[in-house]
Amino acid sequence: MVTASGVALAATPLPRRRPPNIIFVLADDLGYGDIGAYGQARFRTPNIDRLAEQGRLFTQGYAGAPVCSPSRGALLTGQHTGHARIRDNFALAAGHLGYKGEQQLRRASLTPQDRTVAQHLKAAGYATGIMGKWHLDGYDPAAVPTNFGFDEFKGWLVTEPVTEGYWPAKRMHNTQMVDVAGNAGGARQVYDTDLITDESIDFIGRHRAAPFFLYVAYNAPHSPHIAPDFGPYADQSWPDDEKFYAAMIDRLDRNVGRLLEQLKATGIDEDTMVIFSSDNGPRSEPSAPQTRVADSFDSNGGLTGYKRDMYEGGLRVPFLVRWPGQIAAGSRSDVPIYFPDLLPTALSAAGAPSQPGDGIDLLPHLLNTDAVPPDRFMYWEFYSPEYRQAARYGKWKAVRLQRAGQTQLFDLSADPWESRNLASDYPEVVQFMNDGMAREHRASAEYPDPTPAAEAAS
Repeated sequence: MVTASGVALAATPLPRRRPPNIIFVLADDLGYGDIGAYGQARFRTPNIDRLAEQGRLFTQGYAGAPVCSPSRGALLTGQHTGHARIRDNFALAAGHLGYKGEQQLRRASLTPQDRTVAQHLKAAGYATGIMGKWHLDGYDPAAVPTNFGFDEFKGWLVTEPVTEGYWPAKRMHNTQMVDVAGNAGGARQVYDTDLITDESIDFIGRHRAAPFFLYVAYNAPHSPHIAPDFGPYADQSWPDDEKFYAAMIDRLDRNVGRLLEQLKATGIDEDTMVIFSSDNGPRSEPSAPQTRVADSFDSNGGLTGYKRDMYEGGLRVPFLVRWPGQIAAGSRSDVPIYFPDLLPTALSAAGAPSQPGDGIDLLPHLLNTDAVPPDRFMYWEFYSPEYRQAARYGKWKAVRLQRAGQTQLFDLSADPWESRNLASDYPEVVQFMNDGMAREHRASAEYPDPTPAAEAAS
């Protein structure tokens, strides 16, 4: 295998009966520090920690963006937000108009020109399913998972607000809306995190005989912070919102445990690669109560920033990969990786043809810790409240908070908290990062660059 930089890495031969099943478990707004394996001490996550104990923990895993829609788009298409269709939860132009409550908004969505990892794996003979949050339909009713490579979809859509929530009264099954028994009339008997797991367990059971790709897209612990009960934290002297937050993650953790038990029960544990991550940093909205909860639990792991920020607290996320018998148990890696890497890695594991994109194939490194990929340029852009950029190359992290603003430079090997701006000390590195960010940005119909006249007037 040859990486994007032309460096050859040898993958360890895979002595297996068939290509592996691939399960990607995605939490929503779960912080880098919200997992026991990453240092969380106030509440427990034993089942998620088991993924680290039995597989690989990446200390420098990054989401595709600091908010959910573009992050999920980067994950599934293998394109970073300088090239991707969706670069924010909202679009500047094109896309489709719709409403969030009474507010009219414009959103981008996947289009027929976009191809996902599910489409490529399906072409390679995989059964494909997504359970939970899609969030790539914008306001386009045609941009549903079944039009982008997923054989089965059970979950909720932006275009169908009645399917959203932790106790949804209705749910999409492929393109049909169905009632959720137990939640009719405002009843709260079926909790979304449990329901997603029930549907995932059913999918695994039905497809255990052949390779499958399952995307388990939880909504937890995204706001509102609410759960059926306080779980093991009922007796804590914490504010209720903190107890609910911890209970949501406890419930998420227990459901991850249920998925792992299903793999053992169906006899496919060693045939399955399980990946766990979060779509961005913690704190769903920048409100005082949610900031207090995130800070109370140190949800960003001491890093600077939260969701919506281009600093590490908004982009760095837990990233765990488990594949019994193939990935060394209890191993750790400091290699920087991010969501666009899923597509080339999954296709490599499946033995499917490679596809162009912005990620690299991590399979050699997963199978052999000594097969370390070379440094490569990683890139993000974001549009709320204005155009912002970030990039990573080796130990260097660059952040630019305005289109024509100054570039901040941080040495993450010595300062992962991004507390010391070294731009004035390393102008040649700043130039290298600026050149890379200019190269990786490509304007689109949904995210056009301003005209010279508009820039001059700003």
